[in-house]
Amino acid sequence: MHWRKSFKIVLLTLIVLGVGLLGGSYYLIRYSLDPEEGMYDEPTVYDNYASSHPIQQAWMDSIRSTGALRDSFLLNRHGERQHVYFLPAPNPTRRTAFLIHGYHDSAISMMHIAHFYHHELGYNLFLPDLRSHGLSEGNHVQMGWFDHYDVLPLLSVADSLFGGDTRMVVHGVSMGAATTMMLSGEQTPSFVRCFVEDCGYTSTWDEFEGEMHQRFGLPAFPLLHLGSILCKVIYGWDFWEASSVDQVRKCTKPMLFIHGDADTFVPTWMVNVVYEAKPGAKNMWLAPGSAHADSFDDHREEYISHLSHFLEQSEM
Repeated sequence: MHWRKSFKIVLLTLIVLGVGLLGGSYYLIRYSLDPEEGMYDEPTVYDNYASSHPIQQAWMDSIRSTGALRDSFLLNRHGERQHVYFLPAPNPTRRTAFLIHGYHDSAISMMHIAHFYHHELGYNLFLPDLRSHGLSEGNHVQMGWFDHYDVLPLLSVADSLFGGDTRMVVHGVSMGAATTMMLSGEQTPSFVRCFVEDCGYTSTWDEFEGEMHQRFGLPAFPLLHLGSILCKVIYGWDFWEASSVDQVRKCTKPMLFIHGDADTFVPTWMVNVVYEAKPGAKNMWLAPGSAHADSFDDHREEYISHLSHFLEQSEM
């Protein structure tokens, strides 16, 4: 009888532990991948962003007040409405910048870089709100993985919008940079000439593992493993397959890698890994002293210099 009692205690302990681990893993998914709560107010976000970027404010006010900045909703592959902004160049041109924002941001967060492409280089602009961001619909954040499949058909939309036969650069920041790298491994249209990734992560697994340790002091096992499995069951993808490194290995077009050398959110070591994985034409610049996604604001002239040189090399 004694062994039966011990068996019940062990079994009950294992059940409680299992339920706790599953609950913790589910919380991890909800915490990381659920869209931000509350309504997204585009005018307020736009005004706040413009006022915090004085160099770009006059340009931003002008393109909005004159109606030059336009937007539209397209159906993504999930049958959900995906919001995009687009802005023709000041003078007709084939050169086009496709700009991709980061985690819990929106296309508006790319306006400082958009200003350089449009106002200083005279590019057309196309800026999507990724799924579950900005004004786009969606039930979870895709960390760039399913995003890159959503973005792929938008390349042709942007090309035809600006007259076809464009010369396009895809430029992403943070999660948008991961989306860009993941996209680079697919067979992109010939009009896509090059890619720019600014502070993107090596994989969703690596990013979440680092955040678990930094924010909660927890190891990856077992919560992250279970969380990845649950993500696969609920959303159809897992943290291992969402790999920028694996995709960059297949990239055949030029890529510029940018990263702040004081980045702890997406640690700087990650840029060395993706850079080494990339075959063929590539450049890298580390922004001295810059934290995550601050390279442009901290070193505007140097950022522009490296970017301009890369675009010239890529025959944009």
